[in-house]
Amino acid sequence: MKQFVSFKNPIVEQRADPWVYKHTDGFYYFTALVPGYDRIEVRRSHTIEGLAEADPVVVWRQHDSGIMSANIWAPEIHYIDGKWYIYFAAARKDAIFAHRMYVLENQSENPLVGSWIEKGQVLTEWESFSLDATTFEQKGTRYYVWAQKDPNIEGSTNLYIAKMANPWTIEGPQVMITTPEFGWEKAGFWVNEGPAVLKRNGRIFLTYSASATDANYCMGMLTADENRNLLNPKSWSKSKLPVLQTNVKRKEFGPGHNSFTTTGDENTDILIYHARNYQDIQGNPL
Repeated sequence: MKQFVSFKNPIVEQRADPWVYKHTDGFYYFTALVPGYDRIEVRRSHTIEGLAEADPVVVWRQHDSGIMSANIWAPEIHYIDGKWYIYFAAARKDAIFAHRMYVLENQSENPLVGSWIEKGQVLTEWESFSLDATTFEQKGTRYYVWAQKDPNIEGSTNLYIAKMANPWTIEGPQVMITTPEFGWEKAGFWVNEGPAVLKRNGRIFLTYSASATDANYCMGMLTADENRNLLNPKSWSKSKLPVLQTNVKRKEFGPGHNSFTTTGDENTDILIYHARNYQDIQGNPL
């Protein structure tokens, strides 16, 4: 029987879009959006709680101009085929919301040291606002899931999936698997973003975030049978209600943009997300 596991919240303060990855070396690796939006930090600890006190290491900084020079958002760290990769979105100083998706690579055993090489932009079918990429492997195939603005569809972003030729290149068709359609996905902005994948018990669970990044921010979920064609939108079923949303009693407002990890013994799955403990926001909710 699985035991209930509790943590002191928040684990790390002033960090949005948290990504926690538990590696085979026994460390939890943590990266997230940092205040200033100008760099990518990685920290590690043998425990989830220890991430709060772990020293962050700056592994990459924004460019002075041109691409990747502004609004560095939503980094994720992954270990793929013996190398470390960080997926992130960045804009330009002359167009601070013209986000595109980029990849860094590090061949070191410890990603806190060594060189991070820029592998370039992940190119999709359109040159449009795109961000929040994640990746997962299923039955020998690696997939890429991300949020992007389709110029022909009303709203801000939808979620897409495609196969990968390598960790920085997608191949074949990109397929839309969800677009904002329910009221809780359209509060403030029509948004589906921040995908995260959990594979359990023959099914693939894909959580995502919706609506504006204030108290309306919440999480939905797609589910697919692991044996179905994941590039077929009909393989995915969508929750009609949010699976995580503002809870005034708990003083938890706008929960979203999560990642999945496990306890140290790997017997219990843990959902890690960002939220505010206050509802009224001064200035831009971003």
